[in-house]
Amino acid sequence: MKKSIIIFALLMGILFMPSCSKAGNNAGNSSESSATGSQAPSGQELKVGILPAESAIPIILAKEKGFFDQAGLKVSIKSFSSPNDRNVAVQAKELDGAIGDVMTGAAFVDKGIAMKITSDISEDFKILSSPGSKIEKMEELKGKRISLVRNFLLEYIMDQFAEKDGFDYQIVEIPSFAGRAEALMSDQIDGVVYTEPQAGMLVKQGAHLLGSSKKAGIKGGTLLFTDTVISGRPGDIKRFYQAYNKAIDYMNDTDVKEYSSILKNYQFPEAIGDYLSNLSGKFTHAGTISEDQFDNIIKWTKDKGLTGKLYTYDELTDFSFIK
Repeated sequence: MKKSIIIFALLMGILFMPSCSKAGNNAGNSSESSATGSQAPSGQELKVGILPAESAIPIILAKEKGFFDQAGLKVSIKSFSSPNDRNVAVQAKELDGAIGDVMTGAAFVDKGIAMKITSDISEDFKILSSPGSKIEKMEELKGKRISLVRNFLLEYIMDQFAEKDGFDYQIVEIPSFAGRAEALMSDQIDGVVYTEPQAGMLVKQGAHLLGSSKKAGIKGGTLLFTDTVISGRPGDIKRFYQAYNKAIDYMNDTDVKEYSSILKNYQFPEAIGDYLSNLSGKFTHAGTISEDQFDNIIKWTKDKGLTGKLYTYDELTDFSFIK
């Protein structure tokens, strides 16, 4: 009797083995499908804020050339004329992501606006002096009137140059891009910190080039996304960077004349094509901010009283979407 029971049990085990195996495979597929699904686009609109600077060009082209559409992503772009206007939009929860910098990200988090740095941006900030100032060396800015926007990357860059060359300077706040350019070229101020492509065009008009953040190895510009989007719609950010990098490849492989007119619809000046045509080297895919660079900027941010603590690299960055 016992032998019959054993044989019966073995037969039942054999009969059920395929279905158990199939159930196991289905469970694995379900898990895999779930993981894949988490990286799928949500179908919701991704709202991104930009400024009329070199850093915005890949985002604009990804939108206008259909690379976001090809990635299955809906993206709307809002262009701002000043960092302060962009910050107001972020605080009002009108944006899911924005071009910014390390100190802006830290200040947002310090105020309870949960965001993370997800990549660097293509950038080069220049220190310029006015045509009539006769200032042609960085140290000659000692005690001079320099226009920049306080508490952002522009001030950090100026502070780095001033510390290196041992001088103090006066800040003249003119929030808009156009206003700073007009003040510089009419010699109402002695110098400015200006991003490209506007900086290069001002040099062509007579301003003196004194320094470059890129040549000095200063990098603090970033793309930021809200924690809500990062945790709830990771597939959207992943697809965003796929399209962003595709736009970078397009820029490297395409004559500027093919797309420069598009940029004029986003507050870029007429001479943007000339600037881009004269650039040397290639545009690079989205990358990271080094931890050393991050820590230096965070210390500066804390010393300026913009945050109440020294935020760590892990607290404010998530570069997983570009890996």
